[in-house]
Amino acid sequence: MSTGIVFHALAALSYLGLAIFLWRALSSGKPIHSSGKLIRVGVLIALVLHGLGLHDLIISDQQLHLNWAIAMSAAVWLGIVVFWVESLVLPADGLLLLLLPAGAFTALLAALFPTAQIVAHAAEPAVRIHLLIALCAYGLVTIAALQAILMATLDRRLHHPRESIAERSQIRLAIGRMLDAQPPLLAQEHLLFRVVWVAFVALGLAVVTGSMIALDLMGKWLPFDHKTIFTLLSWVTFGALLVGRHFRGWRGRIALRYTLVGFAFIVLSYTGSRFVIEVILQRS
Repeated sequence: MSTGIVFHALAALSYLGLAIFLWRALSSGKPIHSSGKLIRVGVLIALVLHGLGLHDLIISDQQLHLNWAIAMSAAVWLGIVVFWVESLVLPADGLLLLLLPAGAFTALLAALFPTAQIVAHAAEPAVRIHLLIALCAYGLVTIAALQAILMATLDRRLHHPRESIAERSQIRLAIGRMLDAQPPLLAQEHLLFRVVWVAFVALGLAVVTGSMIALDLMGKWLPFDHKTIFTLLSWVTFGALLVGRHFRGWRGRIALRYTLVGFAFIVLSYTGSRFVIEVILQRS
């Protein structure tokens, strides 16, 4: 068993343990802020384990290896890194209810499906830079999508009458306490658009660098394969959202829908298609 699998398994257990700890704290009525520092340190430890696992699975014998599960794992890892840095400025602990299970799930997938293909021309610095930019973009889009889901939950909580305490289950009580501890929706919206802006720029850079590599290797400026098309669709979707935000003041549910559509295109651009090819069709 490779060390990459071991580190991914340890990371999955760490994320899962943190999620259970957080749920128990919330269920017992403990204020979320009292566990914030401890959770933050725990997430950092899980990120280190996850990062070591990615390093061992992706970089081997001076070559780069990648498959759909490792790509998902890397994207979510980068997304959690972004969240961890953002949380030092604007606490948004409710996002951990989504991030921790996502981290555990993708780390477990990478541990179960570690076999990957060698990335062609990976010795070229331009190819490595392109892959790093693309994975960062995917991670940022993942964070934006999870942030949108959290905001939609907050919006629903604000616009629908609450159930009486007696009628609410322990899980709903825990979720309610978590949501009550979140920053206002306006602050969450500012955070969402900040992430969307950076993701939009990163997606644009991924398209440009990928096109330059394709031009150098294949003589084509913009290869119209499924990955390029869905990445462009995601980039256009986020661009339309930002333009609408600037000129028409788009916000709220419109912003959430555009963010989730852009995320769906990103999923289809690589991980979805590679899952079908490598797992369902059993082709490399």
